[in-house]
Amino acid sequence: MDEKYLKSLGKLYPNRASVATEMVNLSAILNLPKGTEHYVTDLHGEYEQFTHVLRNGSGAIRRKIDDTFEDELNTHEKKQLATLIYYPERKMEKILKGMEHPENWYRITLRRLVRVAKRASFKYSRSKVRKALPKDFSYIMEELMSSRYQISDLEAYYDEIFEAVIRTGRAKELIIAFAELIRRLTVDQLHVIGDIFDRGPYPDKIMNDLMHMPSIDIQWGNHDVLWMGAACGQMSCVATVLRICARYGNLDILEDGYGINVLPLVRFALDTYQDDPCECFDIHYRPGEYSQKEMDLDMLIHKAISIIQFKLEGQLIMQHPEYRMQSRLLLDKIDLEKKTVQVDGGEYPLLDANFPTLDPEHPYELTPEEDDVMHRMQQAFLGSEKLQRHIRFMYDKGNLYKVVNDQLLFHGCVPLTPEGTFMDVQIGQSVYSGKALYDVLEKGLRDAYYNRNLSEPTKSDIHWFCWTAAGSPLFGKSKMATFERYFLEDKDTHKEITNSYYKFIEDEMVVNRILEEFGLSGEECHIINGHVPVKAVKGESPVKCGGRVLSIDGGFSKAYQKQTGIAGYTLTYNSYGMVLVSHDPFTSIEDAIEKETDVHSHQVLVKHTTRRKLVKDTDIGRELSQNIEDLNELLEAYRYGKLPEA
Repeated sequence: MDEKYLKSLGKLYPNRASVATEMVNLSAILNLPKGTEHYVTDLHGEYEQFTHVLRNGSGAIRRKIDDTFEDELNTHEKKQLATLIYYPERKMEKILKGMEHPENWYRITLRRLVRVAKRASFKYSRSKVRKALPKDFSYIMEELMSSRYQISDLEAYYDEIFEAVIRTGRAKELIIAFAELIRRLTVDQLHVIGDIFDRGPYPDKIMNDLMHMPSIDIQWGNHDVLWMGAACGQMSCVATVLRICARYGNLDILEDGYGINVLPLVRFALDTYQDDPCECFDIHYRPGEYSQKEMDLDMLIHKAISIIQFKLEGQLIMQHPEYRMQSRLLLDKIDLEKKTVQVDGGEYPLLDANFPTLDPEHPYELTPEEDDVMHRMQQAFLGSEKLQRHIRFMYDKGNLYKVVNDQLLFHGCVPLTPEGTFMDVQIGQSVYSGKALYDVLEKGLRDAYYNRNLSEPTKSDIHWFCWTAAGSPLFGKSKMATFERYFLEDKDTHKEITNSYYKFIEDEMVVNRILEEFGLSGEECHIINGHVPVKAVKGESPVKCGGRVLSIDGGFSKAYQKQTGIAGYTLTYNSYGMVLVSHDPFTSIEDAIEKETDVHSHQVLVKHTTRRKLVKDTDIGRELSQNIEDLNELLEAYRYGKLPEA
């Protein structure tokens, strides 16, 4: 060990006794069961479904209640207790309404919560549990959760504590504290495998919740990097975010969620397209959430920003020939007289040929009015404090991929050739593939964000590449046929061919090659990803390649639930193995509280480990083992006088 490091370590542990104590403590932690990891993906702004699955731990909390009480409680009592743990404040309000003397209910409920909390804390060290306790109740909760066999009448001791809490009017707060502790201990680490943002109405609420999670990592999805690019002021990303929000009737995300004023765009749309029916630009509202007047205006906005987006994208494609996206230059292929467009060598009639801002000689130039709108919108995105805070969190907690506990996590794919080899992708003046492609893209994304005030604006173009390019591991398709879906009736032009990764994902040799590329090998290694909805309704399975690949996008987004037939997959990985769960559609939080309707979940895969996984089998365990080795060297240095003890 480096002598300088040894001396620094000696300041923390100044004598043999302190070193030995720490070594014993770390050794004890290594032999505890590993904590539960929870994997979710493709949230797409669906806050209610997400927060419920997070609060119930994909069914883990209900399983703890069942294991704790078995036949002691009936089904109704278990459901009520589970709902109380998920939503303590709101459920208590319902239960206590009209109850004149709630003291007995407080006693019973607190006793039950203590028992569930004990079970949830079994796999953790006392130190870790203590750190999770709220400051106001840390002593009381630790007392209640500790077995004190020296006290002859343990029940009477507990009763005295409960009575004191009730007398001082703190019973509600203690119930809330226990509910939060149980939820926190049930999931040790949350992995969000991309696409927090998109068409759903509340990505901002999801981000608020994630920022309060004690242990979380994020693998960015294509919709995430789009918003990250918009927050960097990348014009095409700003326009695309605006278009998607307009298309799904979710401009409120920007105005109410992030304080971004879209009035300049609204005025421009009214001035430019007021007499245009904009029939190709319908709005995908949620049922009952719009009026005809709102729809008419939103359709104008939708068309206005779409044309701006296509122009800006054309400029980018011409600026970056290395993106190899010249086939996506379509505005210059429009024949306004014939009302047709040339796409991939074919000529097609346009469903809408009204382009008042399109100059046939310079089709990709913004008009002065469009340019003014976009600069205003760019400044609004850059100036949104809340958006910038959320995106900073995305960068702090996120990566394009993560290797953790022998699992490879990424959102989309590892681009492959039709032969199943790693696809070469040009970034700048060099060519990359496999892990190197992920690494260079992440470096570019971080550089564009952290140095955006010091660097040229084109640095942030890498966000748009990751969003839409065929070579992007986040996108993984031949093209994004947005223009064709708006303007062409021929469905063949709408087809987006997926990367060969999805063809080879059942090939064990290819899967092993991908895992090895990221430094993994062995039967207990897996690829866990999302991005492409699994069509369970048609018999498709999320379990690929004999269980080596778990594709867990099952339809959190309501827009995909008709395709998938379910409302999402989640995965948990605890000391006993992996459990992959599918979820039925969620009605509402209000129903969950009022009617105690939990999300109905179905186990798709249960994969047991060959032996119970301990902390020493995890990445954290390997770090702790290295710490023990370092401490052992320090102990030897003290023992043989190489370093003086304090």
